[in-house]
Amino acid sequence: MIETSAVDTPKLTGRGAARRSELFEELVALLVGEGFAQLTLDDLAARLHCSKRTLYGLAGSKEQLVRAAVVHFFRRATVRVESVLAAAAGPAERLAAYLRAVAAELAPVSPQFFDDVAAFEPAAEVYERNTRAAAGRVQQLIEEGVSAGVFREVHVTFAADVISSVMVRIQQRQVAATTGLADAEAYGQLAELLLNGLRKG
Repeated sequence: MIETSAVDTPKLTGRGAARRSELFEELVALLVGEGFAQLTLDDLAARLHCSKRTLYGLAGSKEQLVRAAVVHFFRRATVRVESVLAAAAGPAERLAAYLRAVAAELAPVSPQFFDDVAAFEPAAEVYERNTRAAAGRVQQLIEEGVSAGVFREVHVTFAADVISSVMVRIQQRQVAATTGLADAEAYGQLAELLLNGLRKG
């Protein structure tokens, strides 16, 4: 996961900034909890108890609102995941902490949200970008473990490529389709496989 550019989210400054920020958080929670493909701007305004004009104050269209919400979700998740990682000591613990923290961030998210993200290219691109960043972070953590002598002498680039492929399959909803696992559950299973395969006996 990676913190994406600040230009991707609404400028919540100036008069009424606190209310706009609160409204945006409510919007993110609504979309994450229920998805967004079937919701119109009228629906969003009704559910959030605001006017469409207020929503247009956050972004110029539903599509821009959705993308901004997806960016915000992953940025916030990244901050929390990195915080968990910073508190972990030792390569194995850090790798486990990272993947389990990713799983914890994804756990409350509705399957409908992930389905809608996969079907909406601007949002799918954000998820894909974060997935690539997460795969890179995992490669870095594996390299740390191999260098420290905690993990087996694996071909790190190959291991990272395999992990990246799994992460992309999770992001593209292929793992959910073939296994029935939610994204968070898939990350949890990936963590167990990695740790069991990398640790020295």
